[in-house]
Amino acid sequence: MHRDRKVKILATLGPASSSPEMIRELFLAGADVFRINMSHTDHATATALCQMIRDAEAELARPIGILADLQGPKLRIGEIAGGAAELQRGQSYRLDLDTAAGDNSRAPLPHPEIFASLAVGAHLLIDDGRIRLEVTGTAQDHAMTTVLVAGTIKSRKGVNLPDTLLSLSALSPKDRADLDHMARTGVDWIALSFVQRPDDIAEAKQAIGGRAAILAKIEKPSALEHLDEIMELSDAIMVARGDLGVELPIEQVPGWQKRITRRARGAGLPVVIATQMLESMIEAPFPTRAEVSDVATAVFEGADAIMLSAESAAGKYPREAVAMMDRVAQTVENDPNYPQIIAAQMSTPRATSADAIADAARQVTHTINAAAIVSFTNSGSTGMRVARTRPLVPILALTPNLGTARRLSLVWGLHCVQSEDVSEFHGMVDRASRIAFQERFARSGQRIVITAGVPFGTPGATNVLHIAMVGAGGQRPEIP
Repeated sequence: MHRDRKVKILATLGPASSSPEMIRELFLAGADVFRINMSHTDHATATALCQMIRDAEAELARPIGILADLQGPKLRIGEIAGGAAELQRGQSYRLDLDTAAGDNSRAPLPHPEIFASLAVGAHLLIDDGRIRLEVTGTAQDHAMTTVLVAGTIKSRKGVNLPDTLLSLSALSPKDRADLDHMARTGVDWIALSFVQRPDDIAEAKQAIGGRAAILAKIEKPSALEHLDEIMELSDAIMVARGDLGVELPIEQVPGWQKRITRRARGAGLPVVIATQMLESMIEAPFPTRAEVSDVATAVFEGADAIMLSAESAAGKYPREAVAMMDRVAQTVENDPNYPQIIAAQMSTPRATSADAIADAARQVTHTINAAAIVSFTNSGSTGMRVARTRPLVPILALTPNLGTARRLSLVWGLHCVQSEDVSEFHGMVDRASRIAFQERFARSGQRIVITAGVPFGTPGATNVLHIAMVGAGGQRPEIP
């Protein structure tokens, strides 16, 4: 089977979708990659979910990607006496390390690293910005603030610091334990939360040790300041609009979504758009028109993947949410404006032979009206280079490595097939023709464009572009 769309769908698993039957249904409805949220999943449950996905993969004979999303450090205020207290605009409010329950004059904030980093004029957002404080004085064990946005402060609510760079690792002890467990379980992607600086990515990559690819979640203003450096170290990027919309003025999020998407595409990195895409389908069988437009915008921008969170994890209609996202994506990609919009965002190829071959493959394909591009790829770099050019025909990524096929299931336009490695040119052409025919991307008499690297099996050595005609039964016709 293959999808009739190029953008991929990432579906989060949870109480509504934690059975083998539902996982299979979600894949058939359109999910390409499954996300396991480690904020709400223990190791035993995560292991069981991974096994269910691998069982579905074996049954359906299609590579399926698994992404483990780390929780990241959680900054929260402590307990408030009675569970809540009312704050008034303009009043003074103290945050400190004292563990005694708070009230309407002070609250415990058990994070010394915050007090070590705060400066006068900095802002603290509590409970997703429902309470907003401005720092007027600092010390090692407390900070004095003025209430800018008043309301009810409640126990254990989250704290965001949009204009403070914390001397805090993106990997908490829990994250390190989760990362190691999920990497040993065999997930394909690790999503890193709380990214502030490039060093956070380097630290995570060292902990992963090559066992999985790393996806950096862009959800903090400090990450935006170091976006290019973060991209250089990451394997993929996620526009995590939830926290980003708390820490930034919310009206700035759409513009940043576009800028991040285009910069990731230019860098050849997969980019995922996440958070509240079909939020109303947690409770309703249909989305709002605004949500459909939101999904469509991400597809028109050429994002690699669009993600469902609570809609598929805890909603009443997980299968319907995936199916709706699939229908919206297919409709957008068949819109007459779609090719022009995608072409207008095309970035200049980088000055490497591999990127030149990938760009030439797109141009040749369009010129000769080829049915598909077939890319032989060991590490995945060849397939990703071709995907970066956003050709309008299907891309078959043939790889001997199942792990590569699973990771590439997140990448725009790639239909991944695990296939034995090739060792000589004619075998490459025969195999490309046969698989393009078998996977129903090319009919007898149609042409395909093949990219590969010689010597065969050398990662990143894309230096071959070949045009082949598919013969009867997928065999390459003899040329006299």
